[in-house]
Amino acid sequence: MGVSGCGKSSVGALLAERLGLAFAEGDSLHPAENVAKMAQGIPLTDEDRWPWLETIGMLMAGALDRGEGIVVSCSALKRVYRDRLRRATSDRLSFVYLEGTSELLLSRMGARTGHFMPVSLLESQLRTLEVPTGEPGVVTVNIDASVDAIVDRALKGLMVFG
Repeated sequence: MGVSGCGKSSVGALLAERLGLAFAEGDSLHPAENVAKMAQGIPLTDEDRWPWLETIGMLMAGALDRGEGIVVSCSALKRVYRDRLRRATSDRLSFVYLEGTSELLLSRMGARTGHFMPVSLLESQLRTLEVPTGEPGVVTVNIDASVDAIVDRALKGLMVFG
């Protein structure tokens, strides 16, 4: 979890691969209206996010109910969003918070191609972000390293939760 440009997709995919789990790209679960808003540089509201978070929560709960693990990339910027996902999974989840400086995030967003999220929305996401460090089940990992190193740090932190 984290703001745009922090590496949720790359880290999530590699983390899932290393754990032998399925991976779901949270951005692909957004309703078309949300994607259109973001592509136009319009920040999402809580009302925009609730159906998306419901979809992600159902996806995770379904996998867990089948006895399967899953890694999902999701911004989960506010505690209320994370708490909704915790409730959906009966607290059977952990978060890896990908933390980075605004300069690093801007440079990563500026370098990527083909993504609907414009660089202009990063500031809005940073204002919305309620840093989860200290919340239960959260591993904080700085993104100032390679994807492999970030995943290594995440796995080390997740081992604490069993």
